[in-house]
Amino acid sequence: MANKRIAMMEENRAKLIAAGRAAFAEHGYAAASMDDLTASAGLTRGALYHNFGDKKGLLAAVVEEIDGAMAAKAQAIGAKRDDPWDGLLAEGAAYIEMALDAEVQRIVLLDGPSVLGDPSQWPSQNACLQATRATLERLMAEGRVKPVDVEAAARLINGAALNAALWVAASTDPDQTLPRVIGAFNALASGLLTRSA
Repeated sequence: MANKRIAMMEENRAKLIAAGRAAFAEHGYAAASMDDLTASAGLTRGALYHNFGDKKGLLAAVVEEIDGAMAAKAQAIGAKRDDPWDGLLAEGAAYIEMALDAEVQRIVLLDGPSVLGDPSQWPSQNACLQATRATLERLMAEGRVKPVDVEAAARLINGAALNAALWVAASTDPDQTLPRVIGAFNALASGLLTRSA
């Protein structure tokens, strides 16, 4: 009986996240109606309050899902590169490029920061930070990256990618902004390389 209840709670949570994702992408956070959102999931406001506390809690869950998927996709792109430095740059560029996706723009890069605050404090960003740190530690051990504070370097690289994505999303012409941003991101990150690298 308890397992059935847990399964139903997880199913309801997933329905609400899917409905929230659709509503926030189509209407934006401010204009998304909680009544329409819960009705589209076949649930009540009470289910939303029980699972997320409020609409802001639902947005946090939706952002975590999307941003986590963005990070996983970017890491997979980086992992395809033979060289870890090239992989790190490819990962950053892939994350920035996802700012062209309308759902990512509206939910993660525009509404997310305005409602949830500083994106660098989001749990999904912490996973990105740890992956970047691990790559930089490896490159430092190989003597390819300057011996600087690894946490600071990881935070600066991740911050540059995140802020670049925010700029692309907010620009009047994201397609024109993207190549400029990626070129500057690569040049900035390359300042960490040793001369021998």
